[in-house]
This record gives sequence, structure tokens and C-alpha cells, in this order.
Amino acid sequence: MKFHDISPTLSERIGVFPGDVPFSRAVSHSIDEGDHLDLSCVTTTLHVGAHADAPSHYVGGGEDIGERSLEPYYGPCQVMEVAVAPGARILPSDLQAEVEAPRVLLKTGSFPDPENWNGDFASCSPDLIDFFHDSGVVLVGIDTPSVDPEQDKELLSHAAVARHNLSLLEGLVLGDVAAEIYHLVAFPLKIKGADASPVRAVLIEE
Repeated sequence: MKFHDISPTLSERIGVFPGDVPFSRAVSHSIDEGDHLDLSCVTTTLHVGAHADAPSHYVGGGEDIGERSLEPYYGPCQVMEVAVAPGARILPSDLQAEVEAPRVLLKTGSFPDPENWNGDFASCSPDLIDFFHDSGVVLVGIDTPSVDPEQDKELLSHAAVARHNLSLLEGLVLGDVAAEIYHLVAFPLKIKGADASPVRAVLIEE
């Protein structure tokens, strides 16, 4: 088996949505400074790097991430490459292949450097989310910070995800993986009440 790590490195340099809480790590004990162990803590938005959105992020009274079933985050997965104009919403007609797996990750290349924020990344159209649901998809992932545009306040694609109770992965790094079928492992942390969780997303190639 070959493992493809599709998660960006979390550090103070990683970009987050404008106005959100940036990632920071504070060291309270250090072996290099004479302590008997290393000990540190982090402060960050839960929507940092590769992460799973919970319904509570976009629906009042929705499930928090600790309540979500783990099944959608594990299993056969298809990487689909798409090419759209900067800032565009991806339509079903933009797909270059048929849906062949119940988990789909969209490789847009429109957010190439997680440490340098660009707001004109590609996102999903509600029609695309509806199409994936009708095709038997249970999880949609994307290599951008969101399935909706940066300035969108209506969150139309998140609303479509909510209608179909799909699972979401955002902030993936797919530049080095081919548009093929893999096995996805991307479990969120069991954080009570949380609207999202960072994940260590991995594609397994057999």
C-alpha cells in the first residue's frame, strides 16, 4: 500500500479565513530549556487546514462534530480533477469523469499554497451537491477552504449539503495525487459541541 498525506502542515504560517482565529502554538515546558519533557498547547479555529465541517456550522441545531457518524470519513474515494475560472462555482458539467465512488474529492488547483491565502478559490454549486447526492455520494471534499465562495453569506452549497445530510472535508491538499480511486481515511476528533474538527486526511493506494 502507498499512503498519500493530503493534509497541509499546521503552523503559524497556515492561512485561515479572514477574521477567523489563526493557528498558534505555545510551549510551556521544553527539554531544550532544561525541563523533563516537552509540553505545549494550541489556539486555532477548528476550520484550519484539512478539516471536517459539522452540520452545526451551517444549520441551527445541527449535529456537532462529536455526534457525526464516522462511516463517511472512511472508505472508497474518488479524486476528480476539474478546471474552472478563478472564483467560479463548479457545475456538474465541469466534471471530467463519471462518479465511481461514494466519496468524492475535488482537485481544483485553485488554492495552491495553504500558507498564502487567495480568496478567488473555486467552490461548489448547489447543483453539483445535488448531483453528487443523486449519484450516491455520501462525502464531498475539496482542495479549497470552503465549498462556498469566500464572500458568500448565504452558504448555498452548505445548505445543499445540509438538505442531503452529506459530510464535508475542506482544505485538502491534492496537488500530488492523480485523479483515481483510493481508500480515504479522515476521521474528525470527537469534540463535544464543536462546529468542525481538523483531520489528518490520507488516501491509501493499493
